[in-house]
Amino acid sequence: MFVNFPKSAIVRLVLILVLLVGLLGVVPSAPVYAATLTVTNGNDSGAGSLRQAILNAILIASACALVSIPLCGALSDRLGRRPVYLFGACATAVIAYPFFWLLDTGSPALVTVALVAALVFAHSPMYGPQAAFLAELFGSRVRYSGASLGSQLSSVVAGGLSPFVATALLPYGRGALAAYLIAMALVTIVSVLIASETRERPME
Repeated sequence: MFVNFPKSAIVRLVLILVLLVGLLGVVPSAPVYAATLTVTNGNDSGAGSLRQAILNAILIASACALVSIPLCGALSDRLGRRPVYLFGACATAVIAYPFFWLLDTGSPALVTVALVAALVFAHSPMYGPQAAFLAELFGSRVRYSGASLGSQLSSVVAGGLSPFVATALLPYGRGALAAYLIAMALVTIVSVLIASETRERPME
């Protein structure tokens, strides 16, 4: 990938790819932390049975994701990384408002539906192909460093800050939280559209 490139051009290209990888990782990192925090902390005042039902819903959704994540990874091997990843990012934006509306119902069944939909249709299509997608963006000389630096950057900035952002937005209502997730989704959608398809790219 970098044969006959000047060293300065290689450095610039790697830095651009690291930034792109960081932006690609914004949505997989931010919504899960923000939504989980909102679900658990936003219902502290509820009855003990409701809180237990919410924790059960998180467990059920996580069990579903245990199946859907590898399936989405396998699907990206057939269809390509970008379409599957893009589906997850778009799904995040589409279900953002319905997700928080279902949480507000207080119904254990509807809360379970919201969490399963978020993890299976939004999170899994991005998280499943993410490792292959990010690694394949880099040449073999800088693959480990580039993919690792970019993904950890997104985890720290997007994932690490999302609980604080969600806590700050919580007093303004669920609509503010949904708008935050949509904004994060748009960042990743644009990044996916900029990135090239890597499924059939030679690993060398």
